[in-house]
Amino acid sequence: MTPKFSRRLLLTGLAAAPLAATACGSDGGDEFVADPEALLIYSSQHENVTAAWAEAFTAATGVKTQVRRGSDSSMGHQIVQEGDRSPADVFLTENSPAMTVVQRAGLLAPVDPATLAQVPTDMAPSSADWIAIAARSTVLAWNPDQISEAELPVSMMDLADPSWKGRWGCAPGGADFQAIAAGMLADRGEEETGAWLAALQDGANAYQNNIATMKAVNAGEVPVGIMYHYYWYRDQAGSKEGSANTRLHYFGNQDPGAFVSLSAGGVLASSDKAELAQQFLAYITSPEGQQVLVDSKSMEYAVGIDVPSDPALPPLDSLDNPPVDPFTLNSDEVTRLMTDAGIL
Repeated sequence: MTPKFSRRLLLTGLAAAPLAATACGSDGGDEFVADPEALLIYSSQHENVTAAWAEAFTAATGVKTQVRRGSDSSMGHQIVQEGDRSPADVFLTENSPAMTVVQRAGLLAPVDPATLAQVPTDMAPSSADWIAIAARSTVLAWNPDQISEAELPVSMMDLADPSWKGRWGCAPGGADFQAIAAGMLADRGEEETGAWLAALQDGANAYQNNIATMKAVNAGEVPVGIMYHYYWYRDQAGSKEGSANTRLHYFGNQDPGAFVSLSAGGVLASSDKAELAQQFLAYITSPEGQQVLVDSKSMEYAVGIDVPSDPALPPLDSLDNPPVDPFTLNSDEVTRLMTDAGIL
């Protein structure tokens, strides 16, 4: 299949999507109205996970919560645009680059040291301005009817080779893939990342999201596809409709293809409920809050110390991911490189 890049499709992950709101104990609605009595959580994390955390926190503390939803990119830039006037108390992301956008604007309050102590040291940036709340691993989905295990690329960087042209897929328009590219940029530098992205533009099949990528591999459209692990494990735990003909390959060896992306949580410096916001971060990274994540069946990794993830997942500490400080991940720079490469 000839790789096809649709500018309209790829910009889906970058456009400032409308933000929706839900509130624990209310009907929510299409038009957002902040509840001054509630702890306001801006979230681009998965809706079911955020709702489970908010409801469990309210049940444990009696604190009323309200959730405003949006995509990583749109919500991070929304907060920057709002600045000190933002009504948000807490920001939760799917991938950490959206949080670093807010961090670089100087809009975050330092996370309480006791909260930071609930996760390993590599699960928070060196600045301590935010904290990991979940994690997901980059993987290669592959179809054994289309390719043998011995033929799989040793490194994700190998996909830039002309021999792979038209034989792999990804979703470059989404925040997930752009976080993977940001990890590559931090690990390998601009020249190597730019060259890899240029090869992607010429040689990869572009899909709308991770699920579409997995389904394309499952259907034999391409032998392999780059995605995050949890989409596969969720499908395997269900109907297997999108993954029955696929397996997962973990690159390991601190390869860019073993990048682990952190979902992030931060407290807005402008919050007038700073103490409650810090309590919320402390709760969702506590053993109880991390168990809520595991029980949600999102199949993301728990990041709390001594909190096991779903037993179907390979242990997080076995993945041998590249040692990238999440503070260095720069989504704006990745967007520039992808635009230069003609992807966006």
